[in-house]
Amino acid sequence: MRFQISNTVVGALNILSLLLGLSALASSAYIHFHGGDGASDCQKVLQYPLLIAGVFIVIVSTLGIVGSLCRVNVALYAYLLVTFLLILAMALFTVFALFVTNKKVGQQVTTRAYGEYVVTDFSHWLQHYVVNDRNWDEVKSCLMDAHVCHDLALHGGRNNHNDDLFYKHLSTTQVGCCKPPANCGFVMKNATYWEVPKTGGSGANNNSDCKTWSNKEDKLCYDCNSCKGGVLANIRNQWRHLTVFNSVVFVLVTAIYVLGCYAVRNNRTDFHNKNHHTHP
Repeated sequence: MRFQISNTVVGALNILSLLLGLSALASSAYIHFHGGDGASDCQKVLQYPLLIAGVFIVIVSTLGIVGSLCRVNVALYAYLLVTFLLILAMALFTVFALFVTNKKVGQQVTTRAYGEYVVTDFSHWLQHYVVNDRNWDEVKSCLMDAHVCHDLALHGGRNNHNDDLFYKHLSTTQVGCCKPPANCGFVMKNATYWEVPKTGGSGANNNSDCKTWSNKEDKLCYDCNSCKGGVLANIRNQWRHLTVFNSVVFVLVTAIYVLGCYAVRNNRTDFHNKNHHTHP
């Protein structure tokens, strides 16, 4: 009965994770062979993480299946060691994620209904890792692939009294990347087209984003500091959700680790029973 409960559950869960690992490998292979030169930077950046994660999951899942269902304790010991290290890594990641997202809330730089963010509102790690020149090109590619400003172009009307209500429902990324900062003083003609006043705008001299803004749909404010701030605000929110998900997975992996320990004991008991009957 012990074998049926612990070994079978560990084996079944690892069969599911094996399928997940194979799916990751298939996705990586698809990007490599079918993406070609037409694949965007956003798609290409996923290729190697998917490959590495897929290989890792396949190897660990195979160890778990062989160890639990085939009763090979050497494989099960290796599986438990990797699982224990994974538990430690998840715990460290949770602490790290809480640390890098625990910066003060982004500043609302205007009195309008929607907020704008600046890069300095966030932890130094997020600033230097995400918005550095090497990574930002990939981030911009992902933003364009996701058409974050496309809905604004489709649904944004001319400047009217409902502008505040319209922008209030935008994501932080859209607020930062799809419009010039509010303190530039630009006049909105439609959702993605803004006109510079004859006076040059109230904040044009103090805010470099005012000069960076372009009405071209492939430019807009993708290179603005406000866009980077909006992306960081979105990443911070996503990481906070990820820490909750990570905590749930942490409990699940810990439960699998405990079941794996019982499976080792079951394998030992089964091995000793066989030896006892073979050598009375």
